[in-house]
Amino acid sequence: MTKNEVRFEMIDCDDAEYVFVAYGSSARIAQKSVQLGRAEGLKVGLLRPITLWPYPTQAIRNLIDKGVKGFLSVELSCGQMIEDVLLACNGRAKAEHFGRVGGIIHTPEEVLEAMKKQIIGE
Repeated sequence: MTKNEVRFEMIDCDDAEYVFVAYGSSARIAQKSVQLGRAEGLKVGLLRPITLWPYPTQAIRNLIDKGVKGFLSVELSCGQMIEDVLLACNGRAKAEHFGRVGGIIHTPEEVLEAMKKQIIGE
């Protein structure tokens, strides 16, 4: 199943140095964050898991092999998906969580700012 059933989408990941990982409504927000970051000259992309099991572990590992330095897991939760991202990174790239709960939705600007602070280090 991990070879044949894993489903995901990658947006602007070909030259990305930093990648948002998000699914559901968080992915729509992160997609706009990618557009905002690209407009600022940041090489950011989005990995959107469609299936959470099997998880797109190999896709994350392939991105690291291509030079991605860090991942920001954008979630409307307390951080359930960050565990999968950390396992996929296996210490080879930085991975952090940015989440919200209680029905409070983050803005694309907040997500991009979190990427800059938590992953890029600006």
